This record gives sequence, C-alpha cells and structure tokens, in this order.
Amino acid sequence: MSFEIAVSFVLGLEGGYSNDKRDPGGETKYGISRRAFPWMNIKTLTHEGAVEIYRKYYWDAAGCNDLPWPLAGYVFDGAVNQGVMATVRNLQAALGVKVDGIIGPVTILAAQSNAKEQAALFMAERASDYMKLSSFSVYGRGWMKRLFLVAGEFT
Repeated sequence: MSFEIAVSFVLGLEGGYSNDKRDPGGETKYGISRRAFPWMNIKTLTHEGAVEIYRKYYWDAAGCNDLPWPLAGYVFDGAVNQGVMATVRNLQAALGVKVDGIIGPVTILAAQSNAKEQAALFMAERASDYMKLSSFSVYGRGWMKRLFLVAGEFT
C-alpha cells in the first residue's frame, strides 16, 4: 500500500515528457531520465512502465519496504530525485550509522527508532545536498518546494 501512495504522488510531481537542455538528466518522462536509463526509448515510456521502473530501481533498491512510514516515502522520493546511492547515504548520515550506501540491518534498525525525528533529519540532509549542487541557482527553489510538498503529503 505504501508504494502505491508514494508512486502516485511522485508521478504527479514528475509530470510528463521534458527535454530541458539545462537538466543533466536530459530527456525525461515521468521522472525517468535518459541519463539513468540510456537504453530506453523515453518518449514512448508508458505510465505503467514508469511504475515498474520506480518499484524495481528506486523503491526496492532503496529498501523502502523495510522503512517506517513516512520515512519510506521520503526515501523513495529522494531516490527518484537525487539517486539511490546518494539517498541511502543521506539516510545513514541522518540516522548516525556507518555511511556505506548499503541498506542493511543496522540502517533498518536505526530507522525504526524515533521515526519522526529520523524523517526530519533525513529531509534536512536532502536539503543540504541540493544546496551543494552547482545547478541550485536554477532548480533550487523547485527542489525545496518538492521537499515541503513531500513532507506535507506523507506525514
């Protein structure tokens, strides 16, 4: 059930087809980028195909099934927008566990305790990462808006 809630919301944020030359992801549809999936025909990607990609390459890859809600939703959105590895590292930094990019038992256990505070710390890590990007002056306001929308929707 949590995946369905998260993917529906994230798909709404990502929108349809885009080919913004300023976007390092390049050609994108439903948030699925040419850079991340170079073998895929982005223009012909279906909604159902995007949902399958989101489940396998983002929800499952980031270990969201093992995380409490709303943290699972926040991590999923981070994986989609900032990459799975960066998101897992941000999560581990927020949880105060070894930052190795691997969702394992230590990370999962830490995520279970004081979930509300952990979720807030994780979102702060995401914001900090956005602010370090050279493209923050172009996309930063939209990224910050996204964090607030996600936090409001999944809480």
